[in-house]
Amino acid sequence: MRVLVVEDNEKLARSIKSSLEQSGYSVDHAETAEDGERLATLEHFDLIVLDVMLPDRDGIELCRHLRRRRVATPILMLTVLGSVEDKVRGLDAGADDYLTKPFLLDELLARLRSLLRRSQSIEGAVLRSGDLEMKLHEHRVSRAGKPVKLSAKEFALLEFMMRNPGRLLTRAMISESVWDMNYESSSNVIEVYICALRRKIDRDPANSCIETVIGCGYRFNDRPLSEKQQQGLEQGA
Repeated sequence: MRVLVVEDNEKLARSIKSSLEQSGYSVDHAETAEDGERLATLEHFDLIVLDVMLPDRDGIELCRHLRRRRVATPILMLTVLGSVEDKVRGLDAGADDYLTKPFLLDELLARLRSLLRRSQSIEGAVLRSGDLEMKLHEHRVSRAGKPVKLSAKEFALLEFMMRNPGRLLTRAMISESVWDMNYESSSNVIEVYICALRRKIDRDPANSCIETVIGCGYRFNDRPLSEKQQQGLEQGA
């Protein structure tokens, strides 16, 4: 599990990072809102720990901006401001939880575990993009109502891409999240699986879900369900 910690207090950030790493998390650290936004939008994280008072921008503003950019990663906000009004501002901006400083690291870890369970439960049912549908608990995929057979690795790859619509997914990000290994630039395993996945779900090249970003990686283009597609699915139901 990868966690992004956006905190300008070096001592506190070091303490949080050490505690999380001892609990088995992989941790990236940003000291400013600018660096935090760059990492949160370019990399894949399972959780974000975000301080409200950052040197270059308010953390609540950053949280709101991330949500506008469709970054759905669960966010736990840290602040010395403990009033109900302050917490409401943070939650209304899109935060998932709020922790007031000073706090015990054990409580921070417990809240992060709770956020992970909650996000997995909320996200875990069905993913949709246009007429493409993934039923995660049943391990089924269909397009335009017709079943699509995927291998376990193809299923995991598609799930990762559908959970990150519109974001540039580098080969290293895909490797780390789907294969859980360090990416070797000489390997073409990702390209092989992308090609196989395209053959199964992207039958119309003009309406492809998976876009190749030359020299960088891939992007999953989330497409709304058209009126014709909706009618077709309703008729097949």
